[in-house]
Amino acid sequence: MDNFSIDKFDNLFEAVLKLDSIEECRKFFEDVCTIKELDAISQRLEVASLLSEGKNYQEVTALTGASTATISRVNKCLQYGKGGYNLVIKKEGR
Repeated sequence: MDNFSIDKFDNLFEAVLKLDSIEECRKFFEDVCTIKELDAISQRLEVASLLSEGKNYQEVTALTGASTATISRVNKCLQYGKGGYNLVIKKEGR
């Protein structure tokens, strides 16, 4: 995942940081992403939140519809990633 430190992504990250509201985020992401991409990102965040709450794979699948492959990938990121999911979950107060 070290590819994310490549400078070519910085413009995207800086653009997101400039958004001031959910409405602005909604407009930006609806232009930038497909509904399927937004759904996948949203699902991964929900999976991360549920795993952080101690839910098992079967519970997470039942609640989100996520595949075990998606749950496993998110769990790997929670355990060995850069801490991005945990940053957001912590800021949400979950």
